[in-house]
Amino acid sequence: MRYLSLITLLACTVAFTTGGCLSRAIKEGMGKARGPAGIYMPIQPLSPIKNAPVLASYRNFEMGKITDDIGSRAPGELMYYLPRAFDTQLGKKKLPMERGGKTLIVRGEIIHYESAGTVANVMGPLEEVICRTELVDKDTGKVLGVANCIGRTQETVNQGVEKKAQGLAKAMVSWIDAHYPKAGRENLEEEE
Repeated sequence: MRYLSLITLLACTVAFTTGGCLSRAIKEGMGKARGPAGIYMPIQPLSPIKNAPVLASYRNFEMGKITDDIGSRAPGELMYYLPRAFDTQLGKKKLPMERGGKTLIVRGEIIHYESAGTVANVMGPLEEVICRTELVDKDTGKVLGVANCIGRTQETVNQGVEKKAQGLAKAMVSWIDAHYPKAGRENLEEEE
């Protein structure tokens, strides 16, 4: 009986300890496949109608100036990686990039930057960058909308400045994508 109790206790211990490791391994694998998260939260919506294609007339989207005036401690590398990640995301969404066409500028200010510490990695890492973002018509200078765009990583495989820049770019382009017509995008690669 004592032997059976010992085996049961050992089996329960293994089940509980490997369950956490197994779920963490699955989460890390999913994080590797999905990459960093990018979400946006409108402050001044582009349109009163959710996801209305109000950006249909724009044929070019450019990364404008992103500042860190409030001292969020964002590393300079972020501004190196962000424009490249932005262009990559535009391509993935098949948004037009016609130089000389009607242009929308994406500009903003980093208002929060957080890297995961050693203790955070034990519980599950959380890194994020938040940018108060404006979509601006290049010709008129008119601000069309304002949102907080967030690049977030919750897996160790997605940690680092470059991954947070990818998540932030994903958020910015997702905001544009939500207000751009879906029809006609499949032919954009052939035209360029």
